Amino acid sequence: MTRVYLVQHGEAKRKEEDPQRPLTEKGRKDTEKIAEFLSKTGVKIDRIVHSGKLRAKQTAEIIASKLGVNNIEEDSSLEPLADPEIWVRKLGEIKEDIMLVGHLPHLSLLASILLTGNKDIQPVKFTYSGVVCLERIENAWKIVWMIIPDLLK
Repeated sequence: MTRVYLVQHGEAKRKEEDPQRPLTEKGRKDTEKIAEFLSKTGVKIDRIVHSGKLRAKQTAEIIASKLGVNNIEEDSSLEPLADPEIWVRKLGEIKEDIMLVGHLPHLSLLASILLTGNKDIQPVKFTYSGVVCLERIENAWKIVWMIIPDLLK
């Protein structure tokens, strides 16, 4: 059983405010709320990979600190316009539980291919700081659960 946790970065400042686009205060708080939830439910992750963009890196670091994950990597193939097929192939070989922190449209396209084989269907509606947990069962990916900050008090 292998799980992949797909996370859209937390809400970020607009490019006009700050070209680096760090998390807003709301983005930081929502990500902390999600990280706390994941910690309380006992989610275990072997590795977190983010796109390298500041907002994704900050999101990954907040979650990693709460879950005690020391293995954080940067991979540009998680950038917004990266080819999702790269991660479809990588996930086909991965045996560990992994979290990918990225952006739209990439995450939506990746989830669509994993779940339906067709990038155009896009059955998952991602939200800032939201987490979608997928599990590989007999070479097919299935949604196990999804959590978004608005569901947590």
